[in-house]
Amino acid sequence: MNRPIVVVNFALTFDGKISTRNLTPSDFSSKRDKRRLLEIRATGDALLVGKGTLEKENMSMGLPAQDLRATRIQHKRAPYPLRVIVTNSGRIKLSLRIFEKAFSPIVIYSTQRMPLRTQHALREKATLHLHESATVDLNAMLAHLRSAYKVKRLICEGGPTLLRGLLARDLVDEIHLTFCPRIFGGETAPTLSGLPGEFLPRTLQCKLSKMEVIGDEGYARYTIVRTA
Repeated sequence: MNRPIVVVNFALTFDGKISTRNLTPSDFSSKRDKRRLLEIRATGDALLVGKGTLEKENMSMGLPAQDLRATRIQHKRAPYPLRVIVTNSGRIKLSLRIFEKAFSPIVIYSTQRMPLRTQHALREKATLHLHESATVDLNAMLAHLRSAYKVKRLICEGGPTLLRGLLARDLVDEIHLTFCPRIFGGETAPTLSGLPGEFLPRTLQCKLSKMEVIGDEGYARYTIVRTA
């Protein structure tokens, strides 16, 4: 493949919501699921998030579990995955926690819409790749991550706009879901593919690879089925 294997990981309610109507952080899963998130994160060469998720959750995109870092080192890998941010507008808050932590490189894919002042400030903290188009070309971004940064496995943790873009272009290979015993309801709380709206260009078929129930939560891993 000329791109990394793309793995997505989300917790969702029984009615398919991944966040509230105010897009607050998805803190409705258990401690076990949060550990599972780190275990999945530790399998990646890089971690990918959209700007919206990064700002809402104020993520550092780290790997706080020492045992998981030790395992990566044993396998001759960097202790922390590469951190990758996608933003079409390029308007990123410089006060975010991620820019205070230097445990792994930060790569930002954006467009020429990013304000020059922001570009100058970010170049001290991250590597910028600015696309000429109005939006980031996700196919080109993935190919560049594979060729320039040797990323073979990319873990995407949101948000729904980014995931919808990846799904629409058939760029997702593996999906990890945690089914949480919550029901939100509402028309403005996003699902995996964002708010209710247009169908994807085509239906994606998934195959269950593993299912596990711990407590009141169900943990599932699916692979995308592709036919020749």
